[in-house]
Amino acid sequence: MKIGITQRLFLAILAAAFLSVVSMFLIMQWNIDRGFRRYVESLEQTRLTRLAEQLEERYATQESWDFLKNTPDAWRRILVASIPDDEPGTPDRPRRGDTNASPQKGRDSRPPLPPHLRRGFVMRVFLLDADKQPLVGPTDIPVNTVTRALQYQNRVVGYLGLLPRKQLSDEHQVRFLKEQKFALALVAGMVVLVAAGFSLLLAQRLVRPIRALAAATDRLAAGEFAVRVPVTFGDELGHLARDFNSLALTLEKNEQARRQWVADISHELRTPLTVLRGEIEALQDGIRPTTPTAIHSLHGEVLRLGRLVEDLYQLSLTDLGALAYHKKEMDLTVLLSTALAPYRQEFARKNIKLTAAIPWEKPAMIFADAERLHQLFANLLDNALKYTDPGGEVAISLACGDGVATVDMEDSAPGVAEGDLGRLFDRLYRVETSRNRAAGGAGLGLAICRSIVEAHAGTITARHSARGGIGISVALPLAESNR
Repeated sequence: MKIGITQRLFLAILAAAFLSVVSMFLIMQWNIDRGFRRYVESLEQTRLTRLAEQLEERYATQESWDFLKNTPDAWRRILVASIPDDEPGTPDRPRRGDTNASPQKGRDSRPPLPPHLRRGFVMRVFLLDADKQPLVGPTDIPVNTVTRALQYQNRVVGYLGLLPRKQLSDEHQVRFLKEQKFALALVAGMVVLVAAGFSLLLAQRLVRPIRALAAATDRLAAGEFAVRVPVTFGDELGHLARDFNSLALTLEKNEQARRQWVADISHELRTPLTVLRGEIEALQDGIRPTTPTAIHSLHGEVLRLGRLVEDLYQLSLTDLGALAYHKKEMDLTVLLSTALAPYRQEFARKNIKLTAAIPWEKPAMIFADAERLHQLFANLLDNALKYTDPGGEVAISLACGDGVATVDMEDSAPGVAEGDLGRLFDRLYRVETSRNRAAGGAGLGLAICRSIVEAHAGTITARHSARGGIGISVALPLAESNR
């Protein structure tokens, strides 16, 4: 039989409560035994004191212990007279003034001893003479037994003692002790039952959110990413519930992004394929003659489709972690200058002013993949070349500080809206203004740039440019040798 977490929690809490109650019961039982024994010993010492007073009074009258030897019932009468009047179990007895009365004939005329004296006190009390020779009571007296000296006219005339008690023998005392232990056991049992009830309630309360979380996990595993669990606790369970909700939200967003990604890819592939298909059908139907211009148009659509597929392939490799990076130390100033060189004529042909502020006094050494960084800067320059209006300008600068090398690129109009800045690096995202498909982009260039920068432990951000366009900053960590 499989034991669930509710039963395990219940048994664990109940076991802890049971052990605590049993331990407390044993300690209290031991304490009651010890305390009651001390109480009984205190009573016996009181009786012993009264008995000593009675014996000293009788000795003062008789001036010897012969009355104990000559009168067999004298010891019994003195024992009865030493019992306090308010002590339970005490029968009617002669007053102290009547202790000299002559005994009546017959066993039944003797004053009876209370049961607790017959079974306990009287069997252990003893009297010794001045030479410590037994007079009455037990004769087998241990050496270390404590005795009380009896005096007459400042001299010791005898010793009164009480043998140590081995166990309680009085019926009243034993019954009282049993009743106390029974009451204590009854209370302990009730506490265990109450603890069992509270343990069950607590276990169910603790397991309830866990069960809800388990059910939600099953739904999440089945693809129901909109599932959420209520956060009803502020402890670890509440923290776990919040983490679960965050995970579900992330999976839901990823699923939405995946569906949007598939839809966007389908749309991006459909457009060039539709154009290509239309032109080919026009050639087949004789609507358009097969001329070098037509062939060139077809070739352009194929190249555009090839670039799109290659960009998608690059991003898929990045997602899978399969995009190879061959990093080594290199000078970023040289790499940036090399990437700029082939674009100077392109910018000049479009009547766009290109300026570069690259410090050559000190190398900017970084640990990077030269080919991937060249692709990064090429994508940024292509982006600026496509979207900057003729007669505008593009400024590039390089600066080092705080352990990073920062490449900053700013272009002139047109710009983008504030809400579009944060989405420029999203895949297949295009601003539907002058920066649109007419320029030939599919919205993957900046997404690839972000993947390359992140693979180099850097950051890339976009902002509004002071020149009216967009400013993009790429920060890459400097090599240890350059810090």
